[in-house]
Amino acid sequence: MNDASSTFSLPDHFGSRCFSNDVMRERLPRSAFEAILEIQAGKRELTLDIAEIVAAAMKEWASDLGATHYTHWFHPLSGLTAEKHESFVSPQPNGGMLMEFSGKELVKGEPDASSFASGGLRATFEARGYTAWDVTSPAFLKRNADRYVLCIPTAFVSYAGHALDKKVPLLRSMEAINRAGLRLLRLLGDTESERIITYAGPEQEYFLVNAELYRKRPDLLLCGRTVLGTMAAKGQELEDHYYGAIEEKAAAFMNELNSELWAMGISAKTQHNEVAPNQFEIACIYSQANIAADANQLVMETIRKVAEHHGMAALLHEKPFAGINGSGKHINWSIGTDKGTNLLDPGEVANAPNEKDAAYKFMRFVLFSLAVIEAVDRRAGLLRAATATAGNDRRLGGHEAPPAILSVYLGDPLHDLFDSLETQNGAQKIANAFLELGIRSLPKLPKDFSDRNRTSPFAFTGNKFEFRMVGSSQSVATPLTMLNAAVAEAIEHIALDIEQELSKGISILDAARLAARKSWQEHRRVVFNGNGYSAEWTREAEKRGLPMFRSAVDAIQELTKADNVRMLTSLGIFLAEETEARQVVYLERYSKQIKIEAGMTIDLVRRSVIPATSEAASRYSAACTNIASLGAPSVIQETLAKRIAQLTGKAAEALDRLEKTLNDASHIEDELERAKAFRDSVVPRTDEVREICDELERLTPKDLWPLPTYGELLFTL
Repeated sequence: MNDASSTFSLPDHFGSRCFSNDVMRERLPRSAFEAILEIQAGKRELTLDIAEIVAAAMKEWASDLGATHYTHWFHPLSGLTAEKHESFVSPQPNGGMLMEFSGKELVKGEPDASSFASGGLRATFEARGYTAWDVTSPAFLKRNADRYVLCIPTAFVSYAGHALDKKVPLLRSMEAINRAGLRLLRLLGDTESERIITYAGPEQEYFLVNAELYRKRPDLLLCGRTVLGTMAAKGQELEDHYYGAIEEKAAAFMNELNSELWAMGISAKTQHNEVAPNQFEIACIYSQANIAADANQLVMETIRKVAEHHGMAALLHEKPFAGINGSGKHINWSIGTDKGTNLLDPGEVANAPNEKDAAYKFMRFVLFSLAVIEAVDRRAGLLRAATATAGNDRRLGGHEAPPAILSVYLGDPLHDLFDSLETQNGAQKIANAFLELGIRSLPKLPKDFSDRNRTSPFAFTGNKFEFRMVGSSQSVATPLTMLNAAVAEAIEHIALDIEQELSKGISILDAARLAARKSWQEHRRVVFNGNGYSAEWTREAEKRGLPMFRSAVDAIQELTKADNVRMLTSLGIFLAEETEARQVVYLERYSKQIKIEAGMTIDLVRRSVIPATSEAASRYSAACTNIASLGAPSVIQETLAKRIAQLTGKAAEALDRLEKTLNDASHIEDELERAKAFRDSVVPRTDEVREICDELERLTPKDLWPLPTYGELLFTL
């Protein structure tokens, strides 16, 4: 261990570039800090005088650490982040300067909004947009070359107040689930909890490839995935990469990645090799949903930046390589109270001090768990829409990702527990269990209340649910928004059923049990504990009447389905025009992504592949002539020359068809019809070209093939 690593103190380093509540406690007057805590808890509104105090402390803290600029950091509908840097410099009449940052500048920014996707919420010539400080998400210092920039997490809205970002709806959905959850807890006799909090812990998958090879692949540069490429002799068949020892170059990258994230207060926890070669995963500890969304955006951005420092490029696309596993983003989701109670933890029941307390905790666990099941059944379309991208279409349904059918995995113990709601003693079914390993030197292992099912898009995993359908390049904000909204609606339904039963004069436990039984009977169809990859499940799902959205284009249309719009607007999460705008933006993004990939295919094949394969055919033809002149058989060379020439001709013909199809689709004005044309016509034509070129790659001499191969990309760093 060198001197630098031996003196490194993680406790001192963690959060050193985060303006956390701990930092505010130290730097703000007590009254101002207590006011901020109340604002974060939703008990009071932010005033300008409080903002002025915070801004002064924030500027002093940031400048002490070397920051010269600040930015309102926000999440536009692109799924990336945006920032406009402003310096603290304020010129003075005497030629000098002061470092200034006001409360007004902290609270509100005015970025030019004309070039951000808005889906028709505003005319392109209307430039004004507003960013508003998200007080609940801590500011941080982000490294920018040799300086730091103070980043202030914000929401982004139009001049008319429409949400132009992904954070505003997420914050609204958190408020909706807070209202609904408190309503249900009050019915169950909880008068102490003052706030319901949704938590998320995204697991981020990604690939690392050699940067020099990356720069020689225009498709990776512009599309994020390979539009051409055939599998190497070895892929992931031996399953030797998953959880394998981390090689030094990857470990060095991970060390710097962790250091950067920890400094910004992001609790990077788990790292390991994933299934595919050169595929990895990083996971962060649970945090409040909007903070988790901010953190995951930083995780993706930091992965890319740090990879460059180590001579690598990071790929966050859902399917960068055909034939091997793609990358997802598994969102672990739970719901709790401001008192620290996890409402989805059966351990709360098992550890209850007495039978009465156990009965109430059992019913609380059952009702909130059933609310999630009901939410997935009622709003499967919205949850699928929240994961709908062109990249995810190439991943979902393979033996690497859950199928594009929303179902919930509970495991047999929990399934049996809900079946037992007819009885009075359901709480007794939750108890601590241990695995007996039969080896005295090994400890007894506490057994979770359910197994894990990697084929399920939505699985209960002990004290939380795991939403496994989200794509690796996506912002988690939209999936979290739709999940929060659906659960809030389900909680409201359950609370209403309980209230109706209570009006009949029965006890709260009996009323809750009846409401729970009703929810389970109506929505148990969405529960499936088997193999989601099997063809039998697809047939069974059809029998159960579960919706199936086989493409992003089908799913995106759920955003404007009347019943979905009614639910989202009634909960105050979206205005009707905001859902319509998002449908337009997501359909346009789908079409544009396919257009870029098709254009890249045309460019690569016409300018690189066809010249290379033509030369290969000529080389074999010349070899055939030379060998024949020697009186030796030249059948192999003749066969290769003919086959390569034939395939090159087929590739050229397929390119012409693709080009025409692409041109026709691009001129369709209606967003939905254009997206359908790209899905139904352009994608198959693009794949047709790829199939031909991949065969050509297998026949073309290595020194002539113009692109780094899968073998090089996946087995070198």
